[in-house]
Amino acid sequence: MSAAPQKTFYVETFGCQMNVHDSEKVIGTLVHEGYSQVQTVEQADLILYNTCSIRDKAEQKVFHRLADYKKLLAQGKKFGVLGCVAQQEGEKIFERAPHVSLVCGSASYRNLPQMLVQIEAGKRATGLDDRETDECFETEFTARTNPHRGYITIIEGCDKFCAYCVVPFTRGKERSRTSESVLAEARQMVDLGYSEIQLLGQNVNSYRDRAGKRSFAELLTAVGEIPGIKRVRFTTSHPRDFGRDIVEAIDAVPTLCDHVHLPVQSGSTRVLDAMQRLYTREQYLERIAWMKAAKRELSITTDVIVGFPGETEADFAETLSLLAEVGYDSIFTFKYSPRPNTPSLALDDAIPEQEKSRRLEVLMAKQKEIQIIRYRKYIGTRAEVMVEGRNEARKQWIGRTSQNKTLNFSAPEGAEPKVGSYVPVSITASFPNSLLGEMVI
Repeated sequence: MSAAPQKTFYVETFGCQMNVHDSEKVIGTLVHEGYSQVQTVEQADLILYNTCSIRDKAEQKVFHRLADYKKLLAQGKKFGVLGCVAQQEGEKIFERAPHVSLVCGSASYRNLPQMLVQIEAGKRATGLDDRETDECFETEFTARTNPHRGYITIIEGCDKFCAYCVVPFTRGKERSRTSESVLAEARQMVDLGYSEIQLLGQNVNSYRDRAGKRSFAELLTAVGEIPGIKRVRFTTSHPRDFGRDIVEAIDAVPTLCDHVHLPVQSGSTRVLDAMQRLYTREQYLERIAWMKAAKRELSITTDVIVGFPGETEADFAETLSLLAEVGYDSIFTFKYSPRPNTPSLALDDAIPEQEKSRRLEVLMAKQKEIQIIRYRKYIGTRAEVMVEGRNEARKQWIGRTSQNKTLNFSAPEGAEPKVGSYVPVSITASFPNSLLGEMVI
């Protein structure tokens, strides 16, 4: 008697690093439940979209995908919507896309095995009731996609309720893992050959050890001191919870990377107050001063939103002046996008789309000027990179520095650096978003 054909699944992930890592855990869970991952929708029995709702564009992309592949329902394929859009829209997704069988928010992933049984039986399944849960999604079945660099989620959810942000509504309240469970996972990763670990959280530095043993800075230190670890990164930090002890930890532990991503969103205290960001421009700059006083040079990056309701030209000018004052190594820029359930929906003085686009262009041009100057100063210096791959067209290797900068480099004849290894590179040229160099033997 022949064995039953193996069930197959396809996952497409939208959004942030948290979603990428959630998908790794979902994939691991599905494989453990007897499914096999495939690389195309056409090959799959179960098609899953792990969704992002931080901006309207990302949300609409998912519904376009569902509409495009509706025709495959006749072939017996099942569809599932996971993540933030699932939690935000809930069972309304079934009305908009009746061919969907599974709607599951991120707080319910630990119940996936039971939900799979339901949809395999031809029923619909939902996981939408756990926004108030105290549980984190911890699993030993994570299917990490990079064999050298891996993520560990240490805190889920968010309690900040910024006026523009859906995350508290889609990912629930803040809930942290114990530091011991984080350290156990980090040690396991080292045993598997990982040398770089990135700690993740919506507000990673809001971490509160459930066992009360370690602060976030102490957890950073403990991870960085695990034998075999070469680099530790963390993202994303909230300025309100960013303490001087984090900078002190970076100074004290060489494996903690020379990079901090600290979203500011606006340079105007008035706009920050309207955004409910819980800090002023001056308080943010105080944290920048701590980093600039560190023993080693730290790369500082940020997020900025333009066109928040009521943002005046003077407010925008304050954001531009902040870029110059801080001297960011890079920024992620966004136009304000109204999101469901958020307090900013009730604000007057919406900024026209054309004006938002203009401000975004001005902001990006200003930052490009800053980056050209900042990157140029690295010419003639040496940096250690983790080798990430090779660009055959350019005959260059791709590396990443501790400061999270891309450093493309050439290697001497006969030298073949291994992906995942660390090599010294002498920097010979700079561009607005990357550096160029030669491997040092």
